[in-house]
Amino acid sequence: MAIPLSPPERQSGSGWSAPRRRAFRKLLAAGLIGSSIEWYDFFLYGTAAALVFPKVFFPHSSALTGTLLAFSTFWAGFVARPIGGVLAGHLGDKYGRKPVVVACLATMGAATFLIGCLPSATTAGALAPILLVTLRFVQGLAAGGQWGGIVLLLTESAGPKRRGFAGTFGQTSVPVAVILSNLIFVAASGLMPDAAFLGWGWRIPFLLSVVMFGVVLYIQAKVEDTPEFRRLREEVSRHEDPVVRAPLARVLRSKGGTILLGCGLLSATNSLFYVSISGLLSYGTGTLKLERNALLAVVLLSSAAMLVAIPWSGYFSDKVGRRPLILIGGFGVAAWAFPYFWLVDTAVLPLIFVAVAVGFAFQCLTYGPIASFLGELFAPAVRYSGASLAYQLSAIIVSGGTPFLMTALIAKTGSTLPVAAYIAVMGLITFASAWFLPETNPAEVRADPHAVPGAHLHGSEVPRDAEKRPV
Repeated sequence: MAIPLSPPERQSGSGWSAPRRRAFRKLLAAGLIGSSIEWYDFFLYGTAAALVFPKVFFPHSSALTGTLLAFSTFWAGFVARPIGGVLAGHLGDKYGRKPVVVACLATMGAATFLIGCLPSATTAGALAPILLVTLRFVQGLAAGGQWGGIVLLLTESAGPKRRGFAGTFGQTSVPVAVILSNLIFVAASGLMPDAAFLGWGWRIPFLLSVVMFGVVLYIQAKVEDTPEFRRLREEVSRHEDPVVRAPLARVLRSKGGTILLGCGLLSATNSLFYVSISGLLSYGTGTLKLERNALLAVVLLSSAAMLVAIPWSGYFSDKVGRRPLILIGGFGVAAWAFPYFWLVDTAVLPLIFVAVAVGFAFQCLTYGPIASFLGELFAPAVRYSGASLAYQLSAIIVSGGTPFLMTALIAKTGSTLPVAAYIAVMGLITFASAWFLPETNPAEVRADPHAVPGAHLHGSEVPRDAEKRPV
């Protein structure tokens, strides 16, 4: 039986009973593991799109065209993510965070497993890439919905002074997933000849996603929904502060500008991250003629440093506020964009490692606090919809197209300078977005042991289109 967590507004967490502390630690672990496997499934596709899919699903295309086609299927997942975020946000604000998270995790596991079962283009012709795009789209729907649910389960269940740190257990899943996907890909490709790997070995990392269903069963059986959402439902039953009938419409009307600025917050981290984990693999193996596994090792080692940097940035945002770290990180990505590619173009692996590691460090300063910051910008009744839409809009605008754009720009100009300029612009967009957004954890909130970050932005806001009956 799950142990309910008491409302975080009433205690910081240090006064929780031992069973409640254990319950919250289990929630943090479940959030980290579930989100890590989810992102493993999603990122695995990016590695395969750079190294395998051009040959398996587009074997009759030139090397450049095959890579562009593979990255276009990669983009399909990002096109789907805002749709998944909208659907999950609507359901999550009406019926709870937990059931939506469970559904998204199960859907991702099933879609990834089925990708590992797909026939190649040699066997099934044009049907093979069609099925690949379809399953990638389903992956995108699931990824679009799970992020908001996971981070809200974590932050809304944490004490008010630990929400920044708690949210990073969802964010830290990203480097965990990169490490897992790269390790398994390196192992699978290193233990067999290239012909065997291209023939069937690439399927193994996808088939391993079956373990997701164990996590789904655990969350379903052992994890409670968040105290904030449970309190909203109680207030509905008393006709006090009803659940919104149409949360997406409400948040678009009242917080449209915040959603756009929230989307801009992710520009720096999303662009440089996907350059590093996907675009760099294609460019490094194709143009620079570097060894595939050596590049994967560079990404893996750089990601390991993120395991410390992301939780630290979230923890520090509880102490100094969210915006200062995001501002520094956005400006850092902009300043590092050109040195990043100067180092990459040397084709010297230690220098490439420096390029990626420093870039990841600046990304962590923005990515760690964003889980709590985005949620705190929206009132609880529309929080899932607002935060998910902001996060996933960046996915379709920035994340999915970046590897494709990088490959196309380099092919067109023969230089990485346009890509560096693009990354610099993305960093400045993040800086500007954070500059114009309000601080959700200002000094007066940090000084009050019972004040909840972001609550001062919403006051006693009651949705005018709310449903006046119990849900």
